[in-house]
Amino acid sequence: MAKIIVVGIGPGNKEDMTPVVCQAVAEADVVIGYKYYFQFITPFLREGTLCIDTGMKREKARAEQAFELAEQGKDVCVISSGDAGIYGMAPLIYEMKWERNSMIEIEVLPGISAFQKAASLLGAPVGHDFCTISLSDLMTPWERIEKRIRAAAVADFVTAVYNPKSEGRYWQLYRLKEIFLQERDSRTPVGFVRQAGRSEQQVTVTTLEAFDPEQVDMFTVILIGNSQTYCSGGKMVTPRGYYRETGTNAESLGQDIMIRSFQKIESELKDKDIPLDRKWALLHAIHTTADFEMEHLLWTDKEAVSRLYTLVRNGKIRTIVTDVTMAASGIRKGALQRLDVEVKCYLSDERVAVLAAEKSITRTQAGIRLAVEEHPDALFVFGNAPTALMELCELVRRGKASPSGIIAAPVGFVHVEESKYMAKPFVGIPKIIVEGRKGGSNLAATLTNAVLCYNDAEKMWPGRDV
Repeated sequence: MAKIIVVGIGPGNKEDMTPVVCQAVAEADVVIGYKYYFQFITPFLREGTLCIDTGMKREKARAEQAFELAEQGKDVCVISSGDAGIYGMAPLIYEMKWERNSMIEIEVLPGISAFQKAASLLGAPVGHDFCTISLSDLMTPWERIEKRIRAAAVADFVTAVYNPKSEGRYWQLYRLKEIFLQERDSRTPVGFVRQAGRSEQQVTVTTLEAFDPEQVDMFTVILIGNSQTYCSGGKMVTPRGYYRETGTNAESLGQDIMIRSFQKIESELKDKDIPLDRKWALLHAIHTTADFEMEHLLWTDKEAVSRLYTLVRNGKIRTIVTDVTMAASGIRKGALQRLDVEVKCYLSDERVAVLAAEKSITRTQAGIRLAVEEHPDALFVFGNAPTALMELCELVRRGKASPSGIIAAPVGFVHVEESKYMAKPFVGIPKIIVEGRKGGSNLAATLTNAVLCYNDAEKMWPGRDV
């Protein structure tokens, strides 16, 4: 008995057609499809095959012709671009079979969908749960489409957008962007591919905020990442899980908890558009203190965290000096080993007590004097003693110290605020400062850890060394 085979011919490149689809096209008595798609299957047609091509919006007529010819005993191949079951002819063929009460056998052969081809060109953006949404409101009311858009945005699906624009459909994509910006970070990666797999192919990666609907036409597929999607080397990547799978050992569980905490903190920040550099340090500070006032108290030089990380990564910072041992103990040993950095605290050095007595200064001041003599270009970290920070500032002014950076979080009520004011004027030194009277060794240590793991900031993946 004759049958109808509904095939997906892929996005428009013969190399992307499956062998079974090529065989079906070659063996068919009749091939029916939208006229634009015949250029992609011509090499596989055998001589004498009847080709019936029609224009846009003629899907029902094509289905009717397929059944009429199949009922005459011909093997009919109905072609769709991409996959025939995704916005293609397969559902309509089955509906018509039941409507006609036809005994014609139906077979559907899958093809590479447009969003799959676009995804491969963009990198790996659909590594986790995803959905596809068509903006065509010819057969679906816009009210329902908009509900689906918002649901996808709220549920954090990676979202593929089909039929984004046409001659009469010009505003819908702007509305989609508006809805996603209400629910997603403005820096969410967005990729779009025009004419995927064809000679006119164009691939673009941008952000949700920078995405320009005017660059899109009806031949474009758009992929909007989820909250975990990131860009690296011009490619979009969505991890298979949210941050990482929770392991059974303490290290994996600790990182999983920290990651979830960061996600919660980020959702509660008042300012959603903080530069990543400052946000990374801020999330560490709030995670350690549970104090959202840090959003106002944390002060950083522009790109201080990334600048300090670059100095560490490039071997320019080999030593971190802390004012007290508690601050030193909170700096992650795994990060220090990975980056070949040592932490030194001079407070227990036997020379400190002697120097403090001789000069009538605090032991932390004496420790900083000794540290500057041996490591004048270290990264200096303060979590307790304002006098130690003041000592470093005085040595910088006198040209005896040239620190690579300063992390200032001394805590208390006497000279604390003044010590932080004293550090700010050194414009050539990248600084991270907790303003006011708040601070502490744990806070100083976590800000240091934020620097040492800044390469995980883009993926929002804290706690690698927990």
